[in-house]
Amino acid sequence: MLRDSHGRVATDLRVSLTDRCNLRCTYCMPADGLAWLGSESVLTDEEVVRLVSIAVEHLGVREVRFTGGEPLLRPGLPGIIEAVADLRPRPEIALTTNAVGLETLADPLRRAGLDRINVSLDTLDADVFHRLTRRHRHADVLAGLAAADAAGMTPIKINSVLMRGINDHEGPELLRWCLARGYELRFIEQMPLDGDRAWTRDGMITADEILENLRHDFRLTPQPQDVRGSAPAQTWLVDGGPARVGVIASVTAPFCQACDRTRLTADGQVRACLFSRTESDLRGLLRSGATDEEIATRWRTAMWGKQAGGAIGTDTFEQPARTMSAIGG
Repeated sequence: MLRDSHGRVATDLRVSLTDRCNLRCTYCMPADGLAWLGSESVLTDEEVVRLVSIAVEHLGVREVRFTGGEPLLRPGLPGIIEAVADLRPRPEIALTTNAVGLETLADPLRRAGLDRINVSLDTLDADVFHRLTRRHRHADVLAGLAAADAAGMTPIKINSVLMRGINDHEGPELLRWCLARGYELRFIEQMPLDGDRAWTRDGMITADEILENLRHDFRLTPQPQDVRGSAPAQTWLVDGGPARVGVIASVTAPFCQACDRTRLTADGQVRACLFSRTESDLRGLLRSGATDEEIATRWRTAMWGKQAGGAIGTDTFEQPARTMSAIGG
């Protein structure tokens, strides 16, 4: 298993398939984008599948989530998902996406074996969407969501980041919209992983602010801690349930103690933590002809050294060199 020295066991693998994205969200990357990885640096489809198979068959991973950048930009995505769905034991397969392009891919991905989907949507206003993402693709996101729903990828989760002075007033409206469609909304505190390095603690909308705003329109009942388990979101029943809303307080209330994740970047680096400042290279080992067990051993070693926490809630926190789009959400 992927056990660390603090007793946590990683059973959830996040796999970034690309650092590229077709949006330029202000809390993620600069307007002109970033210096993308060269094609020779990025894992091939076969390499991705092999590393995932090692994680599942040798290291006890039970859930695989594909991320980016924007994973829908990966041409071989359906084939990768199909190959992972053929693994035994079969892991649960999920995808985090901005949904641009999902309208045509929802059915192929579902047939390939995709179980669940999380879609990033921060606003219901097309003009605000353009201000946040610097792209006119709001209608494409909504069309992608509708296609995922029609393909049976339920429950669909919506991830929203509220930005002060831009969309911070939209919390209740977003929740009402999601409730009407059966989507599960999760608000995420803005994290210091942006390409502009413009994040400030004072500028961030906190979980407490989000909840205070929602309570003007809804009755929220916190669910017990044992319901949460290792999930990053603390959830509340809305108006008595069964509908729920979640808040991921990554900055103000880190959930490091219960973390069960291991991360693989698009260029084959293992990251024990989203905010880690160190990585372990699996790509080089794989391309040098290493056996599955040799790769598994390095992966175990990388996870054993995982720190107790990322210090994100303290003044000593240092932002990693990679941004969110280069790490994978």
